[in-house]
Amino acid sequence: MPVWLRDYSWEQTASAVYLALPVPAHGVRLGRAGVFCTEQYLKVNSPPFLFEAILYAPIDDVRSTAKIEKDSIFFTLYKKETGMWKSLVMANGDKKKMQKIREDAVLKAQESAKEEAEQKAVQKRERSKFALEATLKLEEAERKRIEDMKEEERKKATEELEKWKEQNKKQKEVQEKQQLHQKKEKVLQKTKQEKSKRKPSSRGTSKPSRVTGAGISGNMFSEKVKEESVPAPRPAGSVLINFTPRAFPTALRESRVPEEEEWLCKQAEAFRAINADIAEIDDLKEEEKNPEWLKDKGNKMFATGNYLAAANAYNLAIRINNKIPALYLNRAACHLRLRNLHKTIEDSSKALDLLTPPVPDNAKARVKAHVRRGTAFCELELYAEGKERSSRLSCCSQD
Repeated sequence: MPVWLRDYSWEQTASAVYLALPVPAHGVRLGRAGVFCTEQYLKVNSPPFLFEAILYAPIDDVRSTAKIEKDSIFFTLYKKETGMWKSLVMANGDKKKMQKIREDAVLKAQESAKEEAEQKAVQKRERSKFALEATLKLEEAERKRIEDMKEEERKKATEELEKWKEQNKKQKEVQEKQQLHQKKEKVLQKTKQEKSKRKPSSRGTSKPSRVTGAGISGNMFSEKVKEESVPAPRPAGSVLINFTPRAFPTALRESRVPEEEEWLCKQAEAFRAINADIAEIDDLKEEEKNPEWLKDKGNKMFATGNYLAAANAYNLAIRINNKIPALYLNRAACHLRLRNLHKTIEDSSKALDLLTPPVPDNAKARVKAHVRRGTAFCELELYAEGKERSSRLSCCSQD
């Protein structure tokens, strides 16, 4: 049973009521949770003590305050309507009316608590939204700063590259002019040497004889004819020599033409296969267009148990080059793990078609193809076909 507190004191003014309620010390500290106040209902619960008052007139429960001390509670209750009260509590009257006032007070307190919780939730959402927007703005500013730095570095690198190209161009022009000048000097020197060789020597080996005037004039005429018969020096120029274009850097005498032609045909076939699916393969990186790179990628995925991704890697490699038996063998293993048994049979058969003629170098690959195809037949309960493949496998193992 609760112990009702009846000992209290109160004072009032025209606008406020001051209530002092002593609470006996009982080892439990009274908290704000034990104080309940509405417009016309006041309650203090500090077990085993209980205080309850239905006020004489309504108060402003928002402005009203309660100061909790060690052994007392001091209330400051602001009146809604100014005036003097005849008493603190309403006179004892109808119990139903009193009960209704209590219930209304509790309901109103619950609604107020609910509204306050909703307001707090709205404020929390607004704060979270504001924080998110601020974070997005910061990230956008940081992204823009990084992009500006990249653009600035790109412009700087472009300018340096253009300067380097311009310097190389000037150096090349200077070298070409020097080479042309050297060629001209060589031609001039050669021409001078030829002229000096062709000029007759003033000293003769014959015995001195008497020279007449007619003989002198004849010699001068012959020398003039010789000088006129000497051709003028040829003009300097450059000769353009075209060589047969080759796809390989080695000289033709050092190359094996049949093997090169076969390689070029395979490359052309691979490029045709790529161009056939250009809409899907155009966005791939350079290494992703290499069947061997895709094969290694698929092998890694298969080792981690990601059989579907490995099959996709082999699919793309086969679309680029469909003449590699290992791609069909590996894709057959993926289909076998994924229970795509008919596709396992197809890929194993295709691999066997490519592994011809049977030689010791491809014996291991043929054994794998037979094993996977026979396993798929047995899983499909086609035991006759599986037995036939097994007999072929035994023949292959004897090779």
